[in-house]
Amino acid sequence: MKLLIGAIFGLSILLLPSITLSTSQGSEWNSKLVPEENVVLEKNIVYMHIPGDSPLPFGCVWGTVQNAAPGYPVVIQIYKDGKPVYFAQTNVKDDGSYEHYFRVKSVEGDKVIHIFEGDYTVDIYKSVIKNTSATT
Repeated sequence: MKLLIGAIFGLSILLLPSITLSTSQGSEWNSKLVPEENVVLEKNIVYMHIPGDSPLPFGCVWGTVQNAAPGYPVVIQIYKDGKPVYFAQTNVKDDGSYEHYFRVKSVEGDKVIHIFEGDYTVDIYKSVIKNTSATT
């Protein structure tokens, strides 16, 4: 039984969509989109691959927000070949972490429907408290 549980846990970690941050990726700041002076919007771009043979029905986008602005959700936008395929928002927990699960496949009778499969670009928007202490 322990071996079965260990195998299921191991597969679930390996088969969740992989989200990797390349060294060329960074954050963009845009203070025009948030109405409060001390809050800015941070945009991160990550890449995600969802294998077509995954036995798991869900994928997940997760991360942390440094200096999260209270009351602002994280917005997740998923694109395939530059076309939008999925938008969502999720709340930031007290420790600054967030996670959002989404269905990657569905089963209707004997038919498996792949909702997500292949390579995707994920734009993640986070509202953060702007550092007001400028050093000169």
